Amino acid sequence: MRRFGGTAIVILACIAIWQLLYLYVGDSALASPLQTVEKLSVLLRTGDFWIHVSETGRAFVLALLIAVLGGIALGVILGLGRLAGDVAEPILVTLYSIPKIVLYPLVLLCFGLGMSAKVAFGVMHGLIPITLFSMNAIRQMKPVYRRTSQVLRLTTLQTALTVIVPAILPEIISGVRLGFSLTLLGVLIGEMFASQRGLGFLLTSAINLGQIDTIMAIALLLTVFAIACNTLMMMFDRHLAHR
Repeated sequence: MRRFGGTAIVILACIAIWQLLYLYVGDSALASPLQTVEKLSVLLRTGDFWIHVSETGRAFVLALLIAVLGGIALGVILGLGRLAGDVAEPILVTLYSIPKIVLYPLVLLCFGLGMSAKVAFGVMHGLIPITLFSMNAIRQMKPVYRRTSQVLRLTTLQTALTVIVPAILPEIISGVRLGFSLTLLGVLIGEMFASQRGLGFLLTSAINLGQIDTIMAIALLLTVFAIACNTLMMMFDRHLAHR
């Protein structure tokens, strides 16, 4: 109960700050909390809006699935191979430090316009963090686990699936939490630049038309979705830590 009370206080404080900012800057720059909720309720009752939500949802699920599975697989491979990990880590960090938006023309050339480009842009944002989390978790893992797998004469695949991944699962969840937000951001940015459907496209259209209430309503929807999913992953992470 104390935890939920603290969460409620934080939410109320954010709403109060939001309202104060609205009173300070006015309608031209910000919509009030009440106006935003009313606009979101109108959007949620519109069929066309759900088409855009579905488009973003499909792109995000595909991008997140590829980023999670690919990131974990790469992390395990690079973590088990010490030399490969030492060589790959600075390269991955350098690649991730490059602003992804400068690579968007290359993504368009490779994947064209549409779903594949949005998925690729989302994977670009989420894959490397999950890979680095998984790889470093294996490096910090107790050596006794790998020695036990060697004594039991497990194959590399058996070691990865039955020993390595269960041992580093909390770190994987932490990486997925970060990759989740970044993948969603990548998909939205992809929709803002080269798409005719999706929440990112709606945001761009609202910005061009100066529809502040629509911008705030979509931002509120995305924020609630991200916070809810992150809370579920945190609860799962705590459950693992407790066990």
